[in-house]
Amino acid sequence: MQHQKTGYKKEGLKDSKDQFFNDTMKGGDNESNPNLVRVLADNALDGAVWLKDYVNVVFEDRQMFFGGHSVKRSLVPNGASGVEVIGKLMTKAKELGIPVYLEMNAVELITEGNRVVGVKALTPTETHNFMGKNGVIIASGGFGSNIEMRKKHDPRMDEKILSTNTTGITGDGIVMGEKVGAATTDMEFIQTYPVCDPENGALLYTGDVRLAGSAILVNKEGKRFVEELDRRDVISFAITKQTGGVGYLFWDQAQLDKTEVAVHHKGEYEALLRRGILVKADTIDEAAKHFGIDAKELKTTVEKYNEYAKNGKDLEFNKRGGLLAFTEGPYYILKNTPAIHHTMGGLVIDSKGRVLDKNGNPIEGLFAAGEVTGDIHGKNRLGSNAITDITVFGKISGENAAKNLQKVN
Repeated sequence: MQHQKTGYKKEGLKDSKDQFFNDTMKGGDNESNPNLVRVLADNALDGAVWLKDYVNVVFEDRQMFFGGHSVKRSLVPNGASGVEVIGKLMTKAKELGIPVYLEMNAVELITEGNRVVGVKALTPTETHNFMGKNGVIIASGGFGSNIEMRKKHDPRMDEKILSTNTTGITGDGIVMGEKVGAATTDMEFIQTYPVCDPENGALLYTGDVRLAGSAILVNKEGKRFVEELDRRDVISFAITKQTGGVGYLFWDQAQLDKTEVAVHHKGEYEALLRRGILVKADTIDEAAKHFGIDAKELKTTVEKYNEYAKNGKDLEFNKRGGLLAFTEGPYYILKNTPAIHHTMGGLVIDSKGRVLDKNGNPIEGLFAAGEVTGDIHGKNRLGSNAITDITVFGKISGENAAKNLQKVN
């Protein structure tokens, strides 16, 4: 989620809608629809203010530097978790009298002529038809947990690659849209997140020390091999080429204290230590030994990096952001591997959130927002742009669906 307020004044950072637009286009290898990216960039700040002032989402007084961005611009919800956003949205829905149904599987869009007027949904025992003259907004997410759909569009994304997504992220909204004639795009663009649990694929928030510029990523040989704040796809593919297909994030106690990841993500942090996926040791030799990393080479890498920090220039990978030297132990190493995190492809929409058919015409009564859509992120989504996407286009879709109702009436 992008914002340009408190932290920018405090840290003296400069940003703009045009800079955000350019970062997003560049991050997606210019495969994005510039009209949609323009809408995203122009409405990002307003979307953040809406979440704060109307939905009552609390943001921490800091920004994060996600990979691919040119400046710190990503907001952090209270507790550094999506629970803050989802919880406040649920509270607002209840306040407005909007019913939310759980354990109900949407399976089909209901049409009258060429117009979408409702959704058919199933429980284990019943069928329900939810009707609405103003139409339907699909916001069902991507297909990161649908192995067959993944392999169909990118054979590399097979069952050997874990996913950060819940089991329900299976592309159902895309399939339902296609059945009523919706066009799709960018389905072959599937993103992995580089710092995930090597055993279950879960995204590791403890690894956010990397996003604060407070860690280096090394391989089994103890050497850096990629810029730690590069795009997610660049880092992910670099990791897959290393010994064992894994990377190791290294940081010290000062960086742990500075980022407070052990506080913000206490449960995960302690579980990783118990499971041995994260090691804490008084010396670099001891930490390296836990994973069989070349300790001598790792110490050389740390010394070299500290020299870069002293001179303010990373001569190996030109790491963006501030360079922070490592000091005394304890030292930490986190074992990580990439896992599928976001699917950039989906239903084609226009700047009003209307779903388009294969001829580029709006399908009456059908809108979409978020990861179920394509054409916004191109080949690669920049970190935190997903929350911006769902907020900006979710609002736009809702507003235009309401206008659609007035039009029908």
